[in-house]
Amino acid sequence: MRLGIDWGGTKIEIIALDDAGTELFRQRSATPKDDYEGCIRVVKDLVDAAESATGQTGSLGLGIPGSLSPKTGLVKNANSTWMIGKPLDKDLESALNRPVRIQNDANCLAVSEATDGAGAGAHIVHAIIIGTGSGSGIAIDAKAHLGANGIGGEWGGIALPWMTAEEFPGPDSWIGHKGVIDLWCSGTGFQWDYKERTGTALKGHEIIDLKRSGDAAATKVYQDYVSRLARALAMSANLLDPDVFVLGGGMSNIAELYDDLPDAMLPYVFSDTYDTPIRKAKHGDSSGVRGAAWLWND
Repeated sequence: MRLGIDWGGTKIEIIALDDAGTELFRQRSATPKDDYEGCIRVVKDLVDAAESATGQTGSLGLGIPGSLSPKTGLVKNANSTWMIGKPLDKDLESALNRPVRIQNDANCLAVSEATDGAGAGAHIVHAIIIGTGSGSGIAIDAKAHLGANGIGGEWGGIALPWMTAEEFPGPDSWIGHKGVIDLWCSGTGFQWDYKERTGTALKGHEIIDLKRSGDAAATKVYQDYVSRLARALAMSANLLDPDVFVLGGGMSNIAELYDDLPDAMLPYVFSDTYDTPIRKAKHGDSSGVRGAAWLWND
């Protein structure tokens, strides 16, 4: 049995999978915000609950909104800031009396979809989260690509490529740089752009409904969003040339994206032809926690 934990800012979730990927158990608890030791206790309680319910013990993988530094072994780049600087793997191994594997939550998405999802069987899967924020993870042969400094796939902090004069320099970001992909390509950025243009704050699905009804402002915001996401994907295509892109997060539910993105990418891809598929995550919101369990897929 493999256990996976998705440690998010609002909830901590566990899943138990058998060797075939069948779900045996799932449970979630609220994240004790700003309480590192409390979060460790929640993880232990969830593991105990899963093993009690199934009558089995399991390996444990963890997806976090950050990463472990290969140099120091401490958590960095986490938006759940109370875990930054902590030896999370060591503390969990001590609490649970077993080895623990930890990866960024976007890497877990990539591993999940590369193992038995939309990228199953592909050599290189680049998984993109387009939700509240926009991050990404890379799986190579269904293994997470961490990188020499633990920042493999961190595309959210990169400035939007081929920025237009109207876009430059872009809005401020939480990491201190303007106009980054995390802002332009997220659902939050999509809503921000609509409000900037119209003065009206709407949810993403409301903007899409307006676009589908022919509203000019919503249509323009959508078209610009497609262009921005396409340019970000083209940058990855030119650098990484993955076998498949997989999209997750709330914006990935917009069906039109899968028809509109390929043509929007073509002017920026350095190739005479380009037909790499762009697919929606098969496991949806479950991919992160499933990918954490699959960190032990060797």
